[in-house]
Amino acid sequence: MKIEAEWMRGGTSKCWVFEAEHLREGGTSLDVLLPRLFGSPDPRQIDGVGGATSTTSKAIILHRPADGDVDVEYTFAQVGIEEAGVDWGSNCGNGSAVVGLYAIEKGWVVPTGDITRIVTRNTNTNQIIVQRVPTPAGALPGIPEGEMPGVPFPGYPVGLGFQDPAGKTTGALLPTGAPTDTIAAGGTSWTVSMVDAGAPVVMVRAEELGLDLARYESWRAGVDLQLDTLEQIRRQAAVRMGLASTTAEAARAIPKLAIVAAPGNAERGSDVNVLMLSMGKPHPALAITGSIALTLAARTTGTVMHALTGGTVGATLRLRTPAGVIETWSEEHNGSLLVGVDRTARTIATTIIHLPEVSGRPAAAALAGATQ
Repeated sequence: MKIEAEWMRGGTSKCWVFEAEHLREGGTSLDVLLPRLFGSPDPRQIDGVGGATSTTSKAIILHRPADGDVDVEYTFAQVGIEEAGVDWGSNCGNGSAVVGLYAIEKGWVVPTGDITRIVTRNTNTNQIIVQRVPTPAGALPGIPEGEMPGVPFPGYPVGLGFQDPAGKTTGALLPTGAPTDTIAAGGTSWTVSMVDAGAPVVMVRAEELGLDLARYESWRAGVDLQLDTLEQIRRQAAVRMGLASTTAEAARAIPKLAIVAAPGNAERGSDVNVLMLSMGKPHPALAITGSIALTLAARTTGTVMHALTGGTVGATLRLRTPAGVIETWSEEHNGSLLVGVDRTARTIATTIIHLPEVSGRPAAAALAGATQ
């Protein structure tokens, strides 16, 4: 079996980008096909194209819709590493940054003016994301020059504006109806905020974990010792948010968990310090969908984030991450609220993936929008 694909970097993630029709030609369930393509289950993914980390074991599946209001639809797949599974429950904001660039490079969207807007729809969450790609003189520059924290080399700038992002997964910005809740885990009661915007996120105070608020760089070591407790909190939040019936059934990708605190006295240039977990491990930067939830939480009275910022959030929110400070922004566009962040993206390779024949049931229902 031979499958056409692009290898692309979006933000601080790498992903394999497929057109839906190319995957459909295999006639195999994507829940079976993608783990085999990536080389799972295997922590090294040695016999596949996976990168053996949560930020590099991702797929974006593209589809050109008949709906004239949307330029590109796409489905995100978080491919398991140690397990041969696929999580379809959320979107990847960093990975989303490749969609507009792909559309321009493949001629799906013709650049217009100095900024080309590409309207995209993520089918996992039914979220509209308006992407803005600079195209001076009506074309992509010959050499990408956009810089961003967490990536050593430049790419093409991509602005991602999430349109009215509240409640796209659970139906409500505050799925439990309350800005804060108490969760018992590891013999302790934790004050958390559970917010759904961009992606469902449960937010935990760094001080309750005993982390040194004055030394953000020391958080990682302290968090590594408490991963089991944090996973208990995350799984209980999944039940409280209506994402799972039991803690055992909670997906690994959602809800995401963010540890937050106000910056220390010696720290400047950020409004909030954040360490986010991805697939059970500290994220090297920040899940962009999670940053959208953090932004709306900061604007929502009574949440953990609102208390940290004092409710004085301006047009931008500066989030300190292990990779540097990331700014989110908010604006009104055509009567809708856009909450966004600027990323960069770049195509790394265009390739044919060779794969032994695999068998499985028909394509997952979660991908119906991308495979029909």
